[in-house]
Amino acid sequence: MAYLSIEHVLGYNRSDCIVNSDEIISVFDFNKIKYIIEELKKLKPIQYILGETEFYGLKFKINEHVLIPRHETEELVEWILKDKFNTLLDIATGSGCIAISIGSCTSAKITAIDLSERAIMLAKRNAKLNKVEINFKKQDIFQSNKLPKVDVIVSNPPYVLEEEKKYIKDNVIMYEPHLALFVPNNTPFLFYDRISNLAIETLNPNGKLFFEINEKFGKQLCLLLHNRG
Repeated sequence: MAYLSIEHVLGYNRSDCIVNSDEIISVFDFNKIKYIIEELKKLKPIQYILGETEFYGLKFKINEHVLIPRHETEELVEWILKDKFNTLLDIATGSGCIAISIGSCTSAKITAIDLSERAIMLAKRNAKLNKVEINFKKQDIFQSNKLPKVDVIVSNPPYVLEEEKKYIKDNVIMYEPHLALFVPNNTPFLFYDRISNLAIETLNPNGKLFFEINEKFGKQLCLLLHNRG
């Protein structure tokens, strides 16, 4: 965390820190580093403090209106990129990390939607930052059936049960948006059920549906999707 703070403020990597270890920094830079350290003491994730993170080799702006992209989600991007497709829909896009990462590697036409206006605003910034063209829309999938016909649907929806909060790290509970994390204990498949229903009408022939899931429900979700055809 210390190196990340120094890199963010001074632009130094670890080697630079060693070479320039006797350098006197300005009061302004010292106070910025001090602020970062104080925020870390409050358990605030470094990504929110710095306002940025890296995902799939790209830089993304981050704030507390969206989840911090996880490296394990990069595997989902890699799975999708193994296929050929012309159109893709990302549901619950958040920071836009999945859609933008895929868009940076393909010429596919990509649409990304989210319930949160603030998430959409941030995702648009990230698309511009990474010079990727994405069609972003604010949309609630529980209030609308109008989705574009696509070859691929991908979603990393809320899937952590409310009762699992006690197992989640304090910094996640304190700072990351619960709306994007948790689902009621009695409806663990809330989003998967809705999205798979929408996929019946939205996916083109031979289209594919990709999810990030709660591993404890892997078998049940496979059965749900199998029954949907």
